[in-house]
Amino acid sequence: MMVNTMSGNMLSYGGGLLGLIVLVLDLIVIFEVINSNRDIAGKLGWSLLVFFFPVGGIILYFLFSSRSIHAAHYNPIA
Repeated sequence: MMVNTMSGNMLSYGGGLLGLIVLVLDLIVIFEVINSNRDIAGKLGWSLLVFFFPVGGIILYFLFSSRSIHAAHYNPIA
């Protein structure tokens, strides 16, 4: 007798997709923090917060990080 295991695995695939989205957002936030003009303590604090609390860290970062003040401004080469 063949058992359809696809329906049981659909929830795990949804969690995998959600986990992938959170991972990508975490990487974006960490790279943005590393490239910012914050001091080392600020960079370390935000990075550790996002690393240990991925979803909550992302939310707190986008709400309270003053991104426009600390944004890295790049000059074009050409």
